[in-house]
Amino acid sequence: MSNNTNNRSSSRTLFSGSAEDRSDAIDWELRPGGMLVQKRDDGDAAAGPMIKVKVSHGSYQREVSIPAQATFGDLKKLLSQETGLEPQEQRLLFRGKEKENDEHLHIAGVKDMAKVILMEDPASKERKLEEMKRNQSITKSCQAISAVKAEVDKLSVQVSAIEAAVNGGTKVADNNFIVVTEMLMIQLLKLDSIEAEGEAKAQRRIEVRRVQNYVETMDALKIRNANPLCSNAVAVTTKWETFDSGVGSLNAPPPSASTKITQDWESFD
Repeated sequence: MSNNTNNRSSSRTLFSGSAEDRSDAIDWELRPGGMLVQKRDDGDAAAGPMIKVKVSHGSYQREVSIPAQATFGDLKKLLSQETGLEPQEQRLLFRGKEKENDEHLHIAGVKDMAKVILMEDPASKERKLEEMKRNQSITKSCQAISAVKAEVDKLSVQVSAIEAAVNGGTKVADNNFIVVTEMLMIQLLKLDSIEAEGEAKAQRRIEVRRVQNYVETMDALKIRNANPLCSNAVAVTTKWETFDSGVGSLNAPPPSASTKITQDWESFD
């Protein structure tokens, strides 16, 4: 009877104090054995003993320090800083079994200098490979488009020179129009052969329209060159057909004696 009285007295002593003291009181929990202990928070794992874990990732091995009471999810977060793999991209194996994020190291039997195997998730690895191939393809396409652009830049100088001559009343040989137009068409065919997506597709579309504009300019200049006194009464009919890839090809019929300028465009990507 006296022992029970003493226990009740101890409990009152434990939880006694002012309201201010109780507001800062420690949380307690009752363990299955009947022992009253301080309640642990999730962040208290860092206060536990530290252990070193050997992590094997392919041919590379590293040692990481982590609280013994941490989870495998905590270990993944730590490894993400060193490997560059996001936690969801990691698979951790201990003693031949994959461990879940909420499993604790010490409960699984991970002790100091224990070995854990790190593997990249196959689905994540496949996604990265596909993304890398896609980026490489876009880069290759952009380089090819840039090469065409450089050639078109050179041809644009010749187009400007012919335009200046025609505007100045200088007679230009028909062969100059033929040669420049054919060279522009070659660049258009090169653009058609480039498989592009994303940013490269947008760049190709811009360059295609640029080449088409130069071809149309050459057609108009050729007619003005042939009829210098009737420069405002010419007809230019430029019809662009569409390739399977979506790039327009040129089909320019002989100009008719009309005062109407017509461009018949078919859509492309």
